[in-house]
Amino acid sequence: MMKTFIPKNPGEARRWQLVDAADKPLGRLAVDIANTLRGKTSPTFTPSVDTGDFVIVINAEKVRLTGRKLEQKEYQRYSGWRGGLKRFSAETMMEKHPDRVIKEAVRGMLPKNNIGDWMLTRMKVYRGAEHPHQAQKPVAAAF
Repeated sequence: MMKTFIPKNPGEARRWQLVDAADKPLGRLAVDIANTLRGKTSPTFTPSVDTGDFVIVINAEKVRLTGRKLEQKEYQRYSGWRGGLKRFSAETMMEKHPDRVIKEAVRGMLPKNNIGDWMLTRMKVYRGAEHPHQAQKPVAAAF
């Protein structure tokens, strides 16, 4: 009889991966980040167990949006009050908050449950090339 292998939560054994977003298409970058956060790149992947790595994204302001997405793509935020729906173009978001553009793209590709929320907290996104995680010794991601 074969036994089913259920991996344990890796805890402190998680790796830190560094991703440079400069001149990479947003969607393809988000897929690779989401797969790393979920743990799909490891041989012990299980959908119900959070076995993914930490991801540090640098140069978020240099990510590429293909086609006419800068003018056509819209982001929206709702305050919860009547008339509180705010809409922003991707161009405006890239100028003010390029880190949020990447976070929203990755959030849409993660599971819509508590595990997905925990996975998103392991992603750190920075505008420029500097990040405060040198002590964790991040390794450059292979994608």
